[in-house]
Amino acid sequence: MPVQKFKNFEEASRALWNFNPDKNYYQGISKFYKLFSRLSKIHVSKGIFKFRNLQEANEHKYRH
Repeated sequence: MPVQKFKNFEEASRALWNFNPDKNYYQGISKFYKLFSRLSKIHVSKGIFKFRNLQEANEHKYRH
């Protein structure tokens, strides 16, 4: 990735956006999210859960 120089923050902000993504762009995004999901320690349980009180909800959150 080449080094870029900017005169102000607005130019730098515009450089972050890709208005013409191609196949390689989407493949890179896919690889990034696959890597993130492997490295992430966060596990989200599927479904909707109903709890009687906040303590029960917290116990479920820390168990799963």
